[in-house]
Amino acid sequence: MASGRYTRIDARGKSSNYCSTIVVVVIVAACLVGAWITMSSSVDPTGYVGMSVGKDAKQHIASEKSSREFEDNSGDLPEDSLKGNIEQASERDESDSKSQENENVVQESENSGESGQQEKPEKSGSDEDERVDANKEKEVESAKDEDVKNAEEDSNTGGDETTEKIKQESEENNDDSKIKTDEAEEKSESEESSEGAKEKTDDSKLKTDEAEEKSGSEESSEGANEKIEEVKDETDSQSQEQVSTESESKDKAELLDETSTQTGAWSTQKAESEKQKVSEKSSDSSSEDQKAYKWKLCNVTAGPDYIPCLDNIQAIKRLPSTGHYEHRERHCPEEAPTCLVPLPEGYKTSVRWPKSREKIWFANVPHLKLAEVKGHQNWVQASGEYITFPGGGTQFVHGATRYIDFIEKTLPDIAWGRRSRVVLDVGCGVASFGGFLFDKDVLTLSLAPKDEHEAQVQFALERGIPAISAVMGTKRLPFPSNAFDIVHCARCRVPWHAEGGKLLLELNRVLRPGSYFVWSATPVYRKDDENVAIWKAMSKLTKSMCWELLKIGKDTVNGVSAAIYRKPMSNDCYENRMKSEPPLCQESDNPNAAWDIPMEACLHKVPTDPSERGSQLPAKWPSRLDKTPYWLKETEAGVYGKAAPKDFIADNKHWKRVVADSYMDGIGIDWSSVRNVMDMRAIYGGCNLKAVMAEVDRILRPEGSLIVRDNAETIAEVESMAKSLHWKIKFTFSKDNEGLLSVRKTRWRPSEVETIRSAIA
Repeated sequence: MASGRYTRIDARGKSSNYCSTIVVVVIVAACLVGAWITMSSSVDPTGYVGMSVGKDAKQHIASEKSSREFEDNSGDLPEDSLKGNIEQASERDESDSKSQENENVVQESENSGESGQQEKPEKSGSDEDERVDANKEKEVESAKDEDVKNAEEDSNTGGDETTEKIKQESEENNDDSKIKTDEAEEKSESEESSEGAKEKTDDSKLKTDEAEEKSGSEESSEGANEKIEEVKDETDSQSQEQVSTESESKDKAELLDETSTQTGAWSTQKAESEKQKVSEKSSDSSSEDQKAYKWKLCNVTAGPDYIPCLDNIQAIKRLPSTGHYEHRERHCPEEAPTCLVPLPEGYKTSVRWPKSREKIWFANVPHLKLAEVKGHQNWVQASGEYITFPGGGTQFVHGATRYIDFIEKTLPDIAWGRRSRVVLDVGCGVASFGGFLFDKDVLTLSLAPKDEHEAQVQFALERGIPAISAVMGTKRLPFPSNAFDIVHCARCRVPWHAEGGKLLLELNRVLRPGSYFVWSATPVYRKDDENVAIWKAMSKLTKSMCWELLKIGKDTVNGVSAAIYRKPMSNDCYENRMKSEPPLCQESDNPNAAWDIPMEACLHKVPTDPSERGSQLPAKWPSRLDKTPYWLKETEAGVYGKAAPKDFIADNKHWKRVVADSYMDGIGIDWSSVRNVMDMRAIYGGCNLKAVMAEVDRILRPEGSLIVRDNAETIAEVESMAKSLHWKIKFTFSKDNEGLLSVRKTRWRPSEVETIRSAIA
């Protein structure tokens, strides 16, 4: 016996048909009881059929877990909370419904097998076939046989039209005492399922595995065989649909109270029909999104390595001089490009950390020059399909780990991972120093220019090591003052002593008072004339800057030495100098100003007020992570309006909760595959949103994710652009003009090309 979702009965039949109606009602009631016993389902007061046991029960439990993760609200969300993302939700709901219906067909097939009966998924026939005379049971059976025959003939005609007919007839004939039996409902259900699958299948060969059935229906509904990864992505997105409300008491903290919506195993035929309409509207909307934003491929000399602000060739040609590395600095085009950078040919999904520290795909960063030049120093080597990194460097050929241990042995106060937590590595090469400092619980930002060595920073980022393309030229580094515990330079080829020590004075600005500069270079241990002269100049400069040379250590394994200096913690030394060279900076010179600020050969005073940032060393790690900074003042308002210390505590608790409860297990991202993350406040950008999305696409690797928390209008626009870029919508919700969106970049590239004249050599 096939169980239907609903059997609608109109008790207003004519008196002449009263007895027949009673018989039919009894038969239908028996069917419903049988279906209830078989399916073990429940009906809630609102008319929705509840979850069935077995696989659906597991799904219900998982959904409840997801609901708990999005705190403050429980249960389903009212319909108005889904405004703004109903189209996306409908696509996922439709696919979920099809999957659940397919599973029900399997269960019905099994039940039919027990009773010795087999029924094929059927489609509703013509209007005549659907109108069953409730007075004549024989005519019902005859109509059933005719329906089966017509369904087989019309199986390729699609279900939207038939479903609409059923709904329309139901509404038109309520007064005519027409009855839809459970068989008619079953035909409608089977029709929807077969429409999603678009293939004819015998019940005896139906898949019993839910995952296989879902995958098959999705593949055929799209009209093509997709990769397993894409099917998995679609399934994930179906299960991740979420909605949120905003707590009024947390309005300044940008707190979104996430909840999850839950639906029953089945829905009414009316709901299914409405879903079809919404799906069509969503499909049309997606097409409109793709038409609204036209994307082109960037035609530039740098190809996949194109960085707009570093590859502005025309601007570089106009520079009056390059003696101070001006050509390696940022020269952004007047208009931000909106084209998409091409992918390297043969691009592959990145090797996961920690294996990526040792090897990456050559196809992803196809450069060999650095391997040819530095291969003998164990920097980087070519090995078949891979680029490998033995862990060496110019100053630590035998491995970064030995070298790191040597530095701490030379000066135990460095205390990797406890006192020294944040490190800047200047002239990092492929960033092996920073890569192996992770083992010491140290975060290292590796810095190197985009120069003739080819893609040093690209190698670092592909390995999973934080790095930035920058140069010590004429502009300040993009960091506030007193930011790093250690600045490291291993033969970084920076002329620290030149031009009054301007470059070393820039390191002094970003180094915390009382913290260290580790200089491992040939002038420290080689005695030829050139290196001796550099050492003397550096000694004079560091003394005038009041840096204390703590120790020179010799690395017998690598055959090198390192000098370790410490920045002063007071201004006493500055005030007692015989000569004010280098001079102290003007009081109007803000040491925290960093963006596009020319470097000056001057010393910024050390903060001395106990409540001023930089006057004390931070707490040791890991208590440093949660401890309120001593320099936050009660008299100053924080970002969200509270007194700064309270604001910090509230914000820290908020993000700890949101990341743990929502981001880690609710927005469609497998965090085990994530290594490098850029956290940004786009609110301070203000340029054209299309240009912003093009830049996000440029720096985000394929299969990488973008998470946006913003007002509903911005979320809607970003989602629309993401669809036009063929990105996968993994998660979206909005409520009370606040929203959260998670999308994943694909490997789609447009065919039309746009030439960027400023980037053509």
